[in-house]
Amino acid sequence: MFDYNVDQYTIVSHVLTLGYAVMAAGLVYFLLTRNSSDRRYQLASTLSAVVMISAFFELWVLSQRWSEAFDWNGSAWVQSDTLFTNGYRYMNWSIDVPVLLIQLLVVLGITGRAFHRTWVLFVAGGLAMIYTGYAGQFYEVERSAPFWIWGLVSTAFFVLLLVLVARTIFGNLSRLPASARPIAKGVWWLVLVSWMLYPGAYLMPAMWDSADGVVARQITYTVADITSKVVYGVLLGIIARKVSVDEGYAPAAEEDVARPRGGLTSTA
Repeated sequence: MFDYNVDQYTIVSHVLTLGYAVMAAGLVYFLLTRNSSDRRYQLASTLSAVVMISAFFELWVLSQRWSEAFDWNGSAWVQSDTLFTNGYRYMNWSIDVPVLLIQLLVVLGITGRAFHRTWVLFVAGGLAMIYTGYAGQFYEVERSAPFWIWGLVSTAFFVLLLVLVARTIFGNLSRLPASARPIAKGVWWLVLVSWMLYPGAYLMPAMWDSADGVVARQITYTVADITSKVVYGVLLGIIARKVSVDEGYAPAAEEDVARPRGGLTSTA
């Protein structure tokens, strides 16, 4: 709905490119570090790789759409016949959010009925949050009643999921070795802070209805994606490795040993 100057258009293009480049780097990282934890926890790294592939394609498509949606008229980037829409993000989240939450259950070692019960709540709550937000974003231009109503419904599921994540993490801290507990607490704070960026980005058209607001929105969404997917996956991988060390998994113990830079030196 806006025209963009060179800086505004270029920043969004660069931010979207950064997003899919980070996802590609994350994919390599999670595949290379998968075997550093015990087999029962390697699924978490595999699921992180799935998230990276999904997010990479979504952000790549968004980047291409942004490039195609505007033409240079000599003084500004103006709308073309191609539509740029954030709806692609919701389709990606419908894959990633359930997978990200399942990773948490794997790393915390939750099994049996507790796993299946929590998994159902995570998947159902996550999809309800995403698709109600998806319905609301169709009304963001005029910001009519459905924009606010669907946003509030989505927020209700959002809060429910945060409560469930907090209960899952803090209710299972005792299952983790002491070395992993601070990191697990860090995962909670990362989820809380990074997830709070999403409703802020949803409301951006109402708070900052301008080309600069669109730039800020794309930055917010992309920072949220990087932190809630890549950084989150890295922290879960560290927890998995520390649990594997505690359980006597030799490769994890070797990875966890701090070695002096340059290798060992002789004392003779």
